[in-house]
Amino acid sequence: MIEIKNISKTYSIGGKQSKAVDNASLTVQKGEILSIVGHSGSGKTTLLSLIGGLTRPDSGSVLISGSDIWSMSDDDRSDFRNKTISFIYQFASLIPTLTVFENVILPVTFGKHDEDAVSYAKQLCEEVGMCDKLKAYPSQLSGGQQRRVAIIRAFITNPDIVLADEPTGDLDEENEADVMSFFKKINSEKGTIFIIVTHNSDLAKQTGRQLKMINGVIEAV
Repeated sequence: MIEIKNISKTYSIGGKQSKAVDNASLTVQKGEILSIVGHSGSGKTTLLSLIGGLTRPDSGSVLISGSDIWSMSDDDRSDFRNKTISFIYQFASLIPTLTVFENVILPVTFGKHDEDAVSYAKQLCEEVGMCDKLKAYPSQLSGGQQRRVAIIRAFITNPDIVLADEPTGDLDEENEADVMSFFKKINSEKGTIFIIVTHNSDLAKQTGRQLKMINGVIEAV
């Protein structure tokens, strides 16, 4: 379970203070698929960074399974994040000098994982139709193929939580539907928490709960 309590983050831009997240509180239960919609600049991406331990809040706390991640040391938080949380970023962000298979398995090189990771990486590639591209480099893939690689890379560590920033932003409707089916399959099998931020209201309607952000404030839809 994730418990976000009165969390805030302010940035200084051009000498002016801009509150990206404003005293936000949120509880997300194990196995929940949650979406957050909002315009650009509403604070959605910053919220994900706060939850995921990438951006330190000015105030408030983030508890995951009862542990306050912002009370941890940097090393402990990094280790916790590697084992517990995965990110799907707005852009594919693949390493251009690594093959598809190497990109997918990359996260397990930063922690202690068993040899099953190799077979699981191949299984993930098969599930999204990328088995024939294991040795291909990102420059040899279409935009949609790169996106699929970036998505399955997030699951190689068997995370408890997936934080997804516009995960289908560059996909057509058919591929978007395939991605959501994949998310729901993982969620059903493993109870993985998904927090998805998106501009796409149709995508948000496919999740179990929908929220919106306006000027850093979380509101019910």
